[in-house]
Amino acid sequence: MKIRVKSKWNDKTRERSAEEIGSALGFNLWRIAGANVLHMENEGFQTDTYNQRLDVIAELLAFFVHVVDRMTAEKDYDEEKRRELITALALNLAKTMHDNRRDVNKGEARDKDFRGEFIDLLNQRMAEYASFSFDGDQPGFQLRRRVGEYVRGKMGEKDNKWVTDQVMDIEIPDALKTFKRVAKNLL
Repeated sequence: MKIRVKSKWNDKTRERSAEEIGSALGFNLWRIAGANVLHMENEGFQTDTYNQRLDVIAELLAFFVHVVDRMTAEKDYDEEKRRELITALALNLAKTMHDNRRDVNKGEARDKDFRGEFIDLLNQRMAEYASFSFDGDQPGFQLRRRVGEYVRGKMGEKDNKWVTDQVMDIEIPDALKTFKRVAKNLL
């Protein structure tokens, strides 16, 4: 998966706030998750609606937020700085999800605030994913499988039984390669 990402700050000497880092990470994670969905569709996996695509993106983003949390813990971020970063990232992604959901929903749902739903999903996944292992800087097998199962639950019926394997073996490893380029300089 080859996508353009923002992986460097223009002014490398200036200290960045949690909101600035969260915004840059959120922008890149959204692009990576969107590229994953597009790649799966191009491989023949079915999504029928924009909302279904956004559901898949939400599951992938929850995984990536967890990866950021694990990475910052391993880099010895102090607890408060780490919490500020994850909160800023989550709020940035929630706003982006809200804006995208409003764009694709017409009528009554257009006035709905979708941020809360996304934050609830993040909180559920973060709590669950915390019990899974990481092998060095790589998510363990059980974590990758669980993400794949959640994505499979959001995808269409065509070739649905293979979605978990696609996510575990192709989408996550490719996405992590791209993400590590981003994280190396932004974190």
